Amino acid sequence: MLLSHDPEDVRAAEEPLLAAGVPLMDRAAFALAVRTAEVLRAVRGRVRGAHVVLLVGAGNNGGDALHAGARLARRGARVTALLASPAVHDAGLAALVGAHGRVVRVDGLTAVAAGTGGAGDGGAGRDDAGQDGGREVDGLLASADVVLDGLLGIGARGGGVRGAGAALVAALARVRGTAGRPLVVAVDVPSGVGVADGTADGPVVHADLTVTFGTPKPALLLPPAAAAAGAVETVDIGLALPARAAVARLETSDAADLWPVPGGTAQKYSRGVLGVVAGSAAYPGAAVLSVSGALGAGVGMVRYVGDAGPQVLAAHPEVVVGEGRVQAWVLGSGVAPDDDAQRARVRDALAHAVAHDEPAVVDAGALDLLPPRVPAHVVLTPHAGELATLLRGRGEDVSRADVEAAPLAHARRTHELTGATVLLKGAVTVVVGPHGTAYTQADAPAWLATAGAGDVLGGVLGAVLAGRSADAVEDPTLPAALAALAALVHGRAAHEANPGGPVAASDVAAAVPAVVAALVRA
Repeated sequence: MLLSHDPEDVRAAEEPLLAAGVPLMDRAAFALAVRTAEVLRAVRGRVRGAHVVLLVGAGNNGGDALHAGARLARRGARVTALLASPAVHDAGLAALVGAHGRVVRVDGLTAVAAGTGGAGDGGAGRDDAGQDGGREVDGLLASADVVLDGLLGIGARGGGVRGAGAALVAALARVRGTAGRPLVVAVDVPSGVGVADGTADGPVVHADLTVTFGTPKPALLLPPAAAAAGAVETVDIGLALPARAAVARLETSDAADLWPVPGGTAQKYSRGVLGVVAGSAAYPGAAVLSVSGALGAGVGMVRYVGDAGPQVLAAHPEVVVGEGRVQAWVLGSGVAPDDDAQRARVRDALAHAVAHDEPAVVDAGALDLLPPRVPAHVVLTPHAGELATLLRGRGEDVSRADVEAAPLAHARRTHELTGATVLLKGAVTVVVGPHGTAYTQADAPAWLATAGAGDVLGGVLGAVLAGRSADAVEDPTLPAALAALAALVHGRAAHEANPGGPVAASDVAAAVPAVVAALVRA
């Protein structure tokens, strides 16, 4: 499992090591220099003669960049540091100057500028910036093979980069938009993102690679900031971090441990019976796709309730149409607001689930039928627009754009207001339940943004909840992990269905069994 910790936990883990004289910055800078050298060899074949530009702010990330730049300069790279603050890490700056790196001040400017050399403040290798030097800074960035982003660190609370740093971010984006280069390596986090909450408002550096230290910071796993991180590589610098993470991401071994695998004495009832109240005569596809996802995920039996019974049976003759005892429910997919009969069935099933401790997946047309409070084994699966509507119904002034800008905060607010576990669908899926730790899964290709995909996800999640129904009721933290598990399988099934190309929801459902088989073998 990939675990991410809040900045406060990182600082608390660093303090005793720093007090004991452990050279954490040296460890980080060494790893950053090594990884940057690998990138340079990939893009131009060698380190010697390459041009590396450092974007340097006032904090420790700027110090990491300066020390790493000094190491690269000693290996023959041409290194230029653009200083966006009047005060930067002294030892790092001295190391770079001692390694014959060039230093250009751009601090205090609203327009990016760089000096033409010579009129320094007395420091070796240092140029003062002039107001008319913006084109030179653009030229430095355009000539770089790699840019190291050390403008802001883990104390950043979002809102983007400001001041001279913002001008550097704009210059970098302008150059990359024209030339398609240089490659950008972020130091610990991309500058400008909300490190703890994953927001990405204002000027933000968009990296190709983020080299992070000790633990991936939440912004590297959370939308929308995760899109700015590129590939993420974590360097162990010896931090002793809490067992409970702020954000977690399931990996293959976690999925294998969580999946309900039948034993030698299993039968269809012990493997889980899933009730599906979805679709209608007008929208039968939602019912068929939900059932397809559940059967593909290996549920023991499906009972379908609703007007799409003939279409469900035509696709899956093993389904039982009609009410009966179940261990979990999938409710609401393809249920229209004016379908009074199916909405009544959804309302009755949801009330039964809450009263009898049966886990339930609540999607689409069932979300507005949610009682005021539900237990954590009721899992909501909205997209951003549906979540905003749900929150407005609970008295919150929220738009879809608000949810998309801060998915974690709004998913948590929904959990607080309802008690439910919340799976917020998106390019990066966010899952929030009790006790703090959130899950994010980024297993799906962009091709999965297609009609009916959410219906398949609901079926997969319903199958997992049915197979582990008693566990999900006993442990209120488990439904969040199972929801993340379903998102992982759903995303990987999209890749399996047609690697690198378009998929239809029915193709995704058909690929689920092979993905599950691969996971349980692992």
